[in-house]
Amino acid sequence: MKPYKPKVKAPDPHLIASTNEILRQNTLTTVCEESACPNRTECYHRGTATFMILGDTCTRACRFCNVKTGRGAPPDPTEPQRVAKAIRELGLRYAVITSVDRDDLKDYGSGQFAAVVRAIRETAPGVKVELLTPDFRGDRMALDRVIAAAPDKLAHNEETVRRLSPLIRPQSDYDCSLQVLRYYAERFDGPVKSSLMAGLGESEEELIETMEELYQAGVRQLTLGQYLQPTPKHAPVVRYFPPEFFERLETKALAIGFEAVASGILVRSSYYADRL
Repeated sequence: MKPYKPKVKAPDPHLIASTNEILRQNTLTTVCEESACPNRTECYHRGTATFMILGDTCTRACRFCNVKTGRGAPPDPTEPQRVAKAIRELGLRYAVITSVDRDDLKDYGSGQFAAVVRAIRETAPGVKVELLTPDFRGDRMALDRVIAAAPDKLAHNEETVRRLSPLIRPQSDYDCSLQVLRYYAERFDGPVKSSLMAGLGESEEELIETMEELYQAGVRQLTLGQYLQPTPKHAPVVRYFPPEFFERLETKALAIGFEAVASGILVRSSYYADRL
């Protein structure tokens, strides 16, 4: 089935160039640029961006993700301040901090997340911070560490439905992700968010069931977007959905009780993170 081709606003070359120069000077990477996200100009104009910390090498090999797999370098102690400095220089109002999975680290990288939040609070006060974390293998000390850092929002992505999770995320666990989200919801004094992809072979009923489980776990903000295959080696797209499908799922999610939903073909986990 041929994909529906939505209209995407052409990237602003001047804004992209100036942003990339600040990132280069601070030796940083944004998920926005690495994935050539079609929404990045819109997000930059709104004063938001997503930074990836803890290197570019993941200890897991999810079949939807194009990040390389292996053992990463030790956390860079200068990274938190470099992220905070870039956020200040970019004039951002909202920053999302995410990372690769770092199962090779004793604290799973949770300490670096906390350090980044502290650095942003000191260097760019007033900027709202969302942490999009791995599952940290469900380690409660790691979860408590990021909760104690007091970000403005906590997020962890379930990504896909229960039936497909072992195939799409073979080194992760559907129920572990639910437990992490539930732990955040019970102990964090702020909104908790998760994200799902459509098009991997799930049914609409399975997506609704997953949304219900996320809501029962305490998730109150949700994003849903179309899965796009990064390379021929990754999981294939089983189905491309039209805009009406995502509109219908947004209506279903709101009926379940979610307080904020972003659902659309080009929606990604951090899309409209500042507005949700």
